[in-house]
Amino acid sequence: MPTKNQKIPKIETLSLEEITQFQEQLLQKQLQYVYQHSVFYRNWFDRQGISIDEIKTINDLQKLEVVTKNDLQQYNDDFFCVDFSEFRDIATTSGTLGDPVTFGLTSNDLDRLAYNEKISFECAGVQSGDVVQLMTTMDRRFMAGLAYFLGLRSLGATVIRSGAGVPPLQWDSILKYKPKYLIAVPSFLLKLIEYAETNGIDINESSVKGVICIGESLRTSDLDSTILAKRILEKWKIELYSTYASTEMGAAFTECNQFQGGHHHPELIITEILDDENKQVLDGEVGELTITTLGVEGVPLVRFKTGDLVRKYSESCACGRNTYRLGPVEGRKQHMIKYKGTTLFPPAMHDAISNFKEISLHVIEISTNEIGTDEIVIKVCSSDTSEQFLNSVKDYFRAKLRVTPTLVFEDEHILQSIIFSPLSRKPITFIDKRE
Repeated sequence: MPTKNQKIPKIETLSLEEITQFQEQLLQKQLQYVYQHSVFYRNWFDRQGISIDEIKTINDLQKLEVVTKNDLQQYNDDFFCVDFSEFRDIATTSGTLGDPVTFGLTSNDLDRLAYNEKISFECAGVQSGDVVQLMTTMDRRFMAGLAYFLGLRSLGATVIRSGAGVPPLQWDSILKYKPKYLIAVPSFLLKLIEYAETNGIDINESSVKGVICIGESLRTSDLDSTILAKRILEKWKIELYSTYASTEMGAAFTECNQFQGGHHHPELIITEILDDENKQVLDGEVGELTITTLGVEGVPLVRFKTGDLVRKYSESCACGRNTYRLGPVEGRKQHMIKYKGTTLFPPAMHDAISNFKEISLHVIEISTNEIGTDEIVIKVCSSDTSEQFLNSVKDYFRAKLRVTPTLVFEDEHILQSIIFSPLSRKPITFIDKRE
């Protein structure tokens, strides 16, 4: 049952049939809009010889080709549906999987973004009047930080914009302004715990009751807590809510108090989970998230393949919502690693490293060796640099992931400069040097 004071949009409590009908009405409006205003999509429809009138249902989307990140990078301006002068904010993707892409947001897009984050925060239990500490950047054309601020403002919460990193500053702000919630990268919470323990701060007597976690997975493929989440909760008796979003989506999937994946907002986005042949996978199976945005004016997307590998869970949630949920990003198509006959993705390695409390920082580097296969080197900063500890880490990887990467001990300041590069908006813990 819904918790006390929890606000749930009416659309998320309707039957699946009603939600689908609602989305299909919005879909037809969006297709009319992109055909009229987007050079790329008008050419895209015409090239396929398909009329937009043929796409009446969500299943009809399968008649259309998919759009890739390469399309978006190569024809970026052709996706724009308004003149550049009508944009009120310019955001860019992080460029994790290629050159950054420009996304302009109109005034209505900014309102839509605020609404998305408002109902996402409400899903996690944030209420009007709560104090929330925003521990991410709002500059460098980063959409996420701006979105969080707009959503919290719309919700009626008080925002403490403390920015990323710097544990002393964060704790000074927590102790002074007493936020109920934090918005933070989960691995940074370990740094906050370490600083608190060193400086005599009782974290469980602080004002913090929950954290909306960004950028790293809190759940495994079966929706259990990751090792990272368990390590945090061993020390800090708080609630950890996972949220997943991207610049391209202009929408977020945020967990409720059941902690079983992020809820879908039907008025904002249509998703498909596709296999390598662009066919729908079964519920609960992993596939590539493919999106069609709804209600976007500036740079709407139809059948855009995000590169993120996720699972969809369609059964109703105990929180009272009937919308489906997305599990964690289990990997990215372009980050797939083939190592001595085993296929794996960085999130699994990050979580394996989290098992070792001795390791405070790490960076995974992937390169191609002289015979054309992938090589994995994990650079770690560890309080234990013995051969015995090194072997225990390798044994754990061998048992859990069936691979034994090369591990190298590195100085803390060197890894700090890589992970928290001033040129990056996000912590860098994975470096792909492959061609």
